[in-house]
Amino acid sequence: MARILIVEDEDIIRNSLGKLLKRGNYDVCLARNIKDVLDHFKLGDFSLIISDLRLPGGSGTDLIGLAGNVPVLIMTSYASLRSAVDTMRLGAVDYIAKPFDQDEMLAAVARILQKQRPLPKQYRFPNHASRGMIGSSGVMKSVFNIIHKVAKTSASVLIQGETGTGKELVARAIHSESDRADKPIICVDCAAIPSALIEAELFGYERGAVPGEVEGCTGLVNAADGGTLFLDKVGELPCEAQARLLRVLQEGEVRAIGSAHPRKVNIRLIAATHQNLEKLCKEKEFRDDLYYRINVVNLQVPPLRERGKDILQITEQLVEKYCRQLDKPIFDLAPDAVQAITTYPWPGNIRELENAIQRASILCDEGEEVNHRLLGINLSLLEINVQDEQAEGEVGQAKNSYQDAPEGLSLEDYFTRFVIENQESMSETELARKLGISRKCLWERRQKLGIPRSRKQGTA
Repeated sequence: MARILIVEDEDIIRNSLGKLLKRGNYDVCLARNIKDVLDHFKLGDFSLIISDLRLPGGSGTDLIGLAGNVPVLIMTSYASLRSAVDTMRLGAVDYIAKPFDQDEMLAAVARILQKQRPLPKQYRFPNHASRGMIGSSGVMKSVFNIIHKVAKTSASVLIQGETGTGKELVARAIHSESDRADKPIICVDCAAIPSALIEAELFGYERGAVPGEVEGCTGLVNAADGGTLFLDKVGELPCEAQARLLRVLQEGEVRAIGSAHPRKVNIRLIAATHQNLEKLCKEKEFRDDLYYRINVVNLQVPPLRERGKDILQITEQLVEKYCRQLDKPIFDLAPDAVQAITTYPWPGNIRELENAIQRASILCDEGEEVNHRLLGINLSLLEINVQDEQAEGEVGQAKNSYQDAPEGLSLEDYFTRFVIENQESMSETELARKLGISRKCLWERRQKLGIPRSRKQGTA
């Protein structure tokens, strides 16, 4: 069992974080300040130290030099990219801003400890899985395969996919499997930084070069030196920042604002976007040369609706996670919830699914025991409107297909004709996808319109 030391002067935060980590099966010790640490503990006995940045009588970064090979994770209420750069430069293994999300903290702890005790290579990702990612569908096996192949190279990767599909998880998986895994991965949301500040935050600046800033800043590119720089929503980068980033990639050097001397850096770039960068290039909103530089390996993350039974695997893990956090029994899904989860198109993808499960876990008070299973989470708790989404998909996509139908053919006639003509060559899943509806909706329409299944399908 990993032993973790928490150094935090605020009693509520220290005790609540201790309880969180104990529920995660960690051996936890608590201290209020650095003097408390030195008086009562031997730092070499711990697997990880989590410390607040500002402590009475000292700084949490003072523990970095005292801890030797024990990694130090720094927390701070004074959240800024500047603080992140400074703490990483001083040797912190990672940085997290308060108030932190419990899942974010647990993920950071697990990631750090995993690096300290790497598993044998052949056992690291069983069943095509990758760190923090779940899935056994064909599309996800393809994603995992690309991750494993590209991780050991230094090639730039462009991750594309809809919002909420887990593009940052893919980037972290690539970094964790790379030769740079013992170096930092610096994650930057390009849309979250004002365009007037993003160059300074990314590339750094000399003292006095930025109005209102007394001290200089090394920048996030420098903080990622030797490791990985992950630029999320890269399509939001202003043109000036794009030009500077291109030089970093071409020349391997970065020049801070106000400095005459470039500094050599060695970074691996991973970028992500939900936008069409080729279209942005044609509209002169994204540089062609930068696009070609970052698009060496293109990795498409599939939307949740295309991942088949992965949805239920992810759901089960989320239910277990939130029930444990809430100290509730681990509920099973009622049949109507299973039906809804597997037929709803999830436009917000995994992020939307996680929100629905978290909400349902909070609102679920008790469950009905059926065959030794506690069925507690039902459709009403999920608060998703399955019928409206199905109807929208059916009307929208089926009408598009209907435009090519012979004149005078009704939508129902077209539906019947399409199914009868294609069911010998298509599975029910393929028919439903082509029509833009769920398999359940396809079955219901077969019953309503009296369309029999083919013999081939009936015996399958």
